[in-house]
Amino acid sequence: MGKKLKKIHQIDENPNNLVISQVNQALERVQEEARHVYEMAARSILKALDLKDNYTYGHSLRVAQYCLILAHHLGMEKDDLYELELSALFHDIGKIGIPDNILSKPDRLNAEEFEIMKTHPELSYEILKDFKGFEKISLNARHHHERYDGQGYPHGLKAEQIPTFSRIILIADTYDAITSSRVYRKGLSNQVAFDELEEFAGTQFDPFLVKQFIKAMGQHISKDQDKTYITLITDLEKLKAA
Repeated sequence: MGKKLKKIHQIDENPNNLVISQVNQALERVQEEARHVYEMAARSILKALDLKDNYTYGHSLRVAQYCLILAHHLGMEKDDLYELELSALFHDIGKIGIPDNILSKPDRLNAEEFEIMKTHPELSYEILKDFKGFEKISLNARHHHERYDGQGYPHGLKAEQIPTFSRIILIADTYDAITSSRVYRKGLSNQVAFDELEEFAGTQFDPFLVKQFIKAMGQHISKDQDKTYITLITDLEKLKAA
């Protein structure tokens, strides 16, 4: 017994094991520092969006909140929650490149203006794609207007071809578009939004995710309405600006 314990003790004190442990700790510190830099840059980009279009900034916060409500309901892991949060916060960042007369138009867009507006997911991708650590986030933002039936844009992806987080963002994006107020109309009720999501489940939206979203949001509204899940942004007053 004594010889076995001595052998284990020698392995534990092996210089190679100690070096490996120190290298792993150093890598963890570097990764944490890099993540801190990414988050600082992310906040700066979002601040630019806020200055460009206050409504879109608030909309992005709300979409991220709704996405995370669903994600927690589904029991997603920490890394997935983080990716989804960033993807939702940045899904409309490409609107920075949309002309002000279109982005801030006080009434509905005409056909030509709408075609220009439809370029914003691709612009979001172009802004994010070369940002180290945002590869998946850029793709999730790029495809958040794809439809489950393949009739969306920019690439006409269908069903499982569409990234899962893009499918989630589209549902949350639509929900906020219906329930938030604009200059040209007052926001509608949660139930109206739920009804529309159900009506277009299987065509515009992933039917399973719609079902789970309605369930998660219903529970949140009735039991935990003030709880927030966003971690990247501390100023969350615009969550209630709808």
